[in-house]
This record gives sequence, C-alpha cells and structure tokens, in this order.
Amino acid sequence: MHRCIPIPGPSDPVLDPRTRKIKFLNRFTVLSRGAALAIDPLFLFAITVSPSPKPCIYIDGTMLLFATLLRTFVDLLHGMHLWLKFRMAYVAKESLVSGSGVLVWDSRAVVKQYVGSPKGFWFDLFVILPVPQAVYWLILPELLKQEKVKAVMTISHIIFLLQFFPKLYHSFYLMHGVKKVTGYIFGTALWGLILNLIAYFLASHVSGGFWYSLSVQRIAECLKKQCHVSKQCETLAWTCPREICYSSFTNSCLANSTMKGNFSTCMDQNGEFPFGNYAFALPLIVKNSNVVKILYSGLWGIMSLSTMGSNFDLTSQTTEVSFAIVMVLAGLSLFTFLIGNIQVFFHSVTPRRRQMQLRYCDIKWWMGRRQIPSELRRRVRHYEQERWKVMGGQDEMKLIKNMPDGLRRDIKRYLCLDLVRKVPLFDNLDDLILDHICDRVIPMVYSANEKILKEGEPVQRMVFIVKGSVMRSQNITQDMVTTTPIEPGGFIGDELIAWCLRIPFVDRFPPSSATFTCVEPVEAYGLNSDQLKHITNHFRYTFSRGELKYKTRYYSSNWRSWAAVNIQFAWRRYWQRTRGDFINRGTGNAGSSDDASTSSDQKLRHFAAMFMSLRPKDHLD
Repeated sequence: MHRCIPIPGPSDPVLDPRTRKIKFLNRFTVLSRGAALAIDPLFLFAITVSPSPKPCIYIDGTMLLFATLLRTFVDLLHGMHLWLKFRMAYVAKESLVSGSGVLVWDSRAVVKQYVGSPKGFWFDLFVILPVPQAVYWLILPELLKQEKVKAVMTISHIIFLLQFFPKLYHSFYLMHGVKKVTGYIFGTALWGLILNLIAYFLASHVSGGFWYSLSVQRIAECLKKQCHVSKQCETLAWTCPREICYSSFTNSCLANSTMKGNFSTCMDQNGEFPFGNYAFALPLIVKNSNVVKILYSGLWGIMSLSTMGSNFDLTSQTTEVSFAIVMVLAGLSLFTFLIGNIQVFFHSVTPRRRQMQLRYCDIKWWMGRRQIPSELRRRVRHYEQERWKVMGGQDEMKLIKNMPDGLRRDIKRYLCLDLVRKVPLFDNLDDLILDHICDRVIPMVYSANEKILKEGEPVQRMVFIVKGSVMRSQNITQDMVTTTPIEPGGFIGDELIAWCLRIPFVDRFPPSSATFTCVEPVEAYGLNSDQLKHITNHFRYTFSRGELKYKTRYYSSNWRSWAAVNIQFAWRRYWQRTRGDFINRGTGNAGSSDDASTSSDQKLRHFAAMFMSLRPKDHLD
C-alpha cells in the first residue's frame, strides 16, 4: 500500500516514491522502457523485398501490425506512469546541497515542477508520440505508390534514429531519477549483470534491425541499376502492386508485378552486384518467416559487436563504411563495459563465497579434531548458513570500523535508526541518545531453535528483535511453565536497564528470569552491558524519568508474564470460589463442597504466593 500524505486544497494526495508499491511500479516502468527500445527496431523489418523471380519492395502488413500493437501497448503503460508522476513527490534540488534529499509534498509544486521541467512532462510525452505508427501507415505507402523507394528508406531510418536515441536517453534519465529518490533501482550485483546483458542484447537487436533495413536499401539500389541497364525503367515498377501486403506467405503480393526474371540476379549473393557487408542478408530476406529474420539479424548483431567488426566484408559505399565504423566503436565500448561488469560481479561474489567455504572448512576440521557431537555440528552448520544468508559474507561493522566517527555514526544511524525506533521503549528518546544507541548496537543472527538466553544466566546484553520470533518460557513450578511470544520490535534483557540505573551500583550482572528460544531464524541488534551502562551514565536525566520507568515495565516481557499469570490465578480463584458456592446451593452438601473448595482455594493461594515471590525486581522504584 502506498502512503498518502494529506495536503491542503482540492487536489489528489501525493504519493511517496519510497514505498514498496511505488518502487515496484518504478522498476516496472524502467523495464517497460527497455521493452520499448526493443520494439522500435521491429518497424525496420516491415519494409522488405518479395522473393524471386519477381522481386519488388513492399510493406509487410503482418509485421507492421505486430510492431504497432506492441508499441501502442508499451506507450500506454508509460502513459499511466505519466499520470502517476503528477501525484508523486520529488526531491528538491536545494535539499541535495546538504545531502538530505528532502521530498516535496505540495501537490501544486509537484505538478508545476513536472510540467515546467524540460526533462519532465513534455519529454515523457515526446518519447511516446506515435510517430512511427503514423509514418508507416500513412506516409510510406503513398511514397511507395509513387516509386520513391530511396525516400522511403531514408525516412524510415531518420524516424527510427529520431525516436530511438531520445528514448534511450530518456531511459537513462528515468533510471537516474528513480535511483536519486530511492538510492537504488534493483539493489543487487546480479541485477546489475542482468541489466548489462539485456543492454548488450538490445544493442545487438538494434544493430541487426538497422543492418536488415540497409540490406533492403542495397537491394533497391541493385534493382535501380538493373533497371537502367535494361533501359526499362519507364515500364517497370520497383514496388509491389499492393504497398501493404498481409499475405507474405503467398504470391498474392506479386500479382500484376511488372518485374522480369533477369532482375532476380539482385537476390543472388554470388552475382555481379557488390553487396559487401549485406551479402549475408540476401538468403534471409527471401524467407517468409519474420521470426527467422529477427533472430538471424540479432545473431549478426551479436557477432559483429563481439568481434568488433572482424566479420565485415565492406565495399567503398559511404553509408556502409559509416555503419561499420559505428558498429566497431559500439562493439568495443559495449563489450568492454559488459566484461568489466561481469568481472565486478564475480569479484563481488566469488571471494566472499570462497571465504565462507574456507571458514566452514576450518570449522569442520576443528569440530572433527575436538570430537564435537553431531547435534552441535548440525547447529553450527545451520548458524553458518543463516549468517551467510543474512550478511552475504560481509561483516558490516568491520567495513565501517575505521571510518571517521561522524561518517560511521551517520551510517549506523541510517542502518539502525528505524529499527531502534520500532522498540517502544526508545520511540520518544532524544535524537542524540538514539544516535549513541545506533552507534553502539551490533548485528546478530540466531538460527531456529537456538537459545538466546537461559533462565538464571547472567544478562550481559539487550537484544532487539528485527526479524523472526522468539518464545519466552519461565518455570513457575516443576509442573507449570508460562510462555510468551516476542515478535519483531520486542526486546530481551530489560533487566540491564534497572541494573545500570541502580544506586549503589552492583558489578554482578542480573540473572535472567526466563529462557528465550528462537522459534525461527532471527535477525537482531545487540547492545552490550558496558555500552548500555555508558549511555545511561551520560544521559541519566532521561533514563531516571518516571515515564521511562513505567514504559520499561509496560513493555518488559518479565513484567507482562508476571502480570498475566497473576490475572489468571485471580480469575481461577474467583471462578473456583463462585463455582463452589453454586454447588453448595444446588446440592446442599455444604460440608463436602466446602472441603473441596477450601482445598482448591488453598492450592491456588499457594501457587499465587509462589509466583508473587518471583515478582520482577528492577530497582526502578
């Protein structure tokens, strides 16, 4: 669910771009813009040449319709994102000077900034204008009817470039905007590698589509040359009788074609006409399958970019040479960038995984040498797996240990502040105290069924539960155990607060009044006793307030368990007494009922007295 911020005026609520739903929509929009980049080259496959023996140029209606529908659908998705950006808070530029990145929540300011920005609404609108659809359906058929094949090819190339490069820049700008607000887009090195592979395949697809279109243009030049050689240009038509044909799998597009058999030499790669770098496309163009055309052109693009043009067989034509230069430079840049990102990915994953394997081998050798029982080995193995799953092989505290105090404190505040504020005990503390708490907590991981603390053991740290659940169990008698679940936001070891505030101070750690067992894998933050003592000594005026004392008792699992059991004992005693009175009145056997009621009442009093002796002693009075 997105978080709505109420604002004055009749306008709609402003959305928070940091919420989970909006982040998902932003990622989906980034991927949809990448899909739009892959759809535009499909229009280049729409202009094609009919196979021999009567070659002529026409627009493949099936391919054009498919590309139009895809392009329209993706543009509609981006249009929904345009509507969303009218209601989405943005980062004020002046706030970036201080590094805070404050969001603007005023709806009028959001609309004004989006419409007034040169890279805002108008740029978003420009990249989804249906220019290719209009040109291919309305303009190019008329030009083909007038035999202006060169103009058709030139316009198709210009329209593609004028739409593709602004759209490419728009995609990068969109990713930068999402990253500026949320700090990341996908967040992992694996996603970075996947995006780079997608970009490489996209470049191959684009270059393959352009290569296919230039191949059709070269065939048109061959037809023109053959026309002049045969001196039949006035009676022959280069284009098919039907400018847009949906029957590319039949010969209906060739009906009434004026082309003769000698023009079929333009479809022969071993003929006299120099096709150069486009000779490989001739067998492809005569294929009736659009899927084969797209896949083969993409394969040619991958080979050309990966080999940086070593497979080229060029002629001296200016367009062909220019295209080859662009392909070589693009291949060199993209391939180097891709290899670099692959190395970064493996360098970020492999050493940590190798380090984990070495650590586990050392632990395994040590456990074998010391004859550790199999049950303990299983627990060690589960702990190492949970630690790797949570930490990813990184020791966060070790990474920031040697950083300047201010930088380290700010990083710890960013990582821990929201989690510490979830603890009800600390939600109203001063920011200065919270900063000191965040600076001193350490991340901790516990596997399932592990005991964090046993009853009677000295409490040496407070543990704040971040993820997972813990079960608190306390023995009242040999046959009675009270259990209480502790969910994320709860804490363990509240005895330390009273121990730190006790006057006179006692060096002996307080004993734990219960056993705490992990029901599932638990992520937590720990605050050691010496660190807590340091904080309470320096901010004693805050921790000595009555409000904090009452809150400590209210959220303490020890006090809650004690209160719950006392309430249960009181209720059972009341129920037993009233039930005994009812039995006495109903049966008239007062003596027997009185004895049973007295016996049960004495037992309940005995249990209550025993539990009252376990009343938590926090020395906060």
